[in-house]
Amino acid sequence: MKDDVRKTVFSTLIIFSVGVVIWVAFLFLNACGFSLACDKGIPNVERTPIPTLMPAAMPAADMNMKAAPNPDVCRVAAADLIGAWVAAGSSEKEAFEFTDTDARTCEATFADVQPLFIEPNFWANGSTSCVSCHAADMKISLAQLDLTSYEGIQSGSRRADAESKGTDILGGGKWESSLLYQFLAEAKADVPGHETSMKTGYFVFVGKPVTP
Repeated sequence: MKDDVRKTVFSTLIIFSVGVVIWVAFLFLNACGFSLACDKGIPNVERTPIPTLMPAAMPAADMNMKAAPNPDVCRVAAADLIGAWVAAGSSEKEAFEFTDTDARTCEATFADVQPLFIEPNFWANGSTSCVSCHAADMKISLAQLDLTSYEGIQSGSRRADAESKGTDILGGGKWESSLLYQFLAEAKADVPGHETSMKTGYFVFVGKPVTP
C-alpha cells in the first residue's frame, strides 16, 4: 500500500515538473525562437512622427539684422555709438545725439553704451564681454583697465591701483585719436568674437529718434 502511494506521489511530481519544463520551453520558443539572444523579446519602441523633445538652447540674437525690430528704436554701428558718446563729452547721465543707419538723428545715454562693455554677444555672436578681461581688480585686469563701470572707463588704463588714474582711453573727447578707437577700428584682438576690426559691421538697436 505504501509503495503504491509513494509511486503515485513520485509520478505526480515527475509529470508536474515535465509539464512546467514543457510550458517554459513553449513560452521561450514563442517569444525568442531558437535564438538564445532572444531579440524577439525586446519590446518595440513606439515612435511618433513629431519629436517630443525640442532643443533647449536657443541661438544668440543676431545683432546685425537689417531692419530695426521697432521703428522707434535706432540702429547704429556699435563703434559709432561709442564714438558719438565720446565726442559729446562722455557724460554719465546726459543724453547725446548720433546718426543711425537710416540717417535719423537719435538720442541715447551712457546706459545704452555700457552694455557694449559688459555683455557678451553684443559685438557679434560668440563674442566675449570686455569686462571678462578688463575687470575691476587691477591685479588681474588686462592693461590695468576697468570697463565694468563709468568711473573705471574714465580712469583709463595702466593704473597703479584702483584709486589712481591711468592713461586716458577716450582721447580727451577726440574719438578717432583715442586708444579705444584704435583698438576697435584698427586692432585685431586675439579674443573670441573680436578677431577682426570692429569699426563696421556690428550693429545695435538703441536710443530713440529725435527726428522722424
